[in-house]
Amino acid sequence: MSSAEQTPVSGTEQAPRPTRLAAAAAVAGAEALGLVAGGVYMLVNALTGRPGDLTGAVTGAVTLVALGLIPLAAARGLWLRRSWSRGPAVITQILALPVAWQMLQANSAMIPAGVVLGVLAVTGLVLLVNPATTEALGIRRPGQDAP
Repeated sequence: MSSAEQTPVSGTEQAPRPTRLAAAAAVAGAEALGLVAGGVYMLVNALTGRPGDLTGAVTGAVTLVALGLIPLAAARGLWLRRSWSRGPAVITQILALPVAWQMLQANSAMIPAGVVLGVLAVTGLVLLVNPATTEALGIRRPGQDAP
């Protein structure tokens, strides 16, 4: 049996994943990782430290972890070229911008984190609205005929 006979042939060959799409998935994944890590940190700190309000600290930590699932799902969807994933990814970037702005207003170690978050959010938005990304996800532009 030749190697051509051993390789299964699918009826729908996909073009290589555009670099911009892979980068958008990486940005969403990094944001997801940051949210989940922040939530786990808050939870560990709440359970091992002496928070003033244990319930509030645990609720905040669980909320951050839960919010991290949104960009995580979007990153996976972008990587797998699911058209639905662009919406949650764009919303995540838009919501990250005011958070980054608030972090930049602090007089603490949050300023570098705000810079990183702002850069990620702007980069993510640019990558997500790029025509190559839109095309790779199978999203048609207004006025564009169906194939």
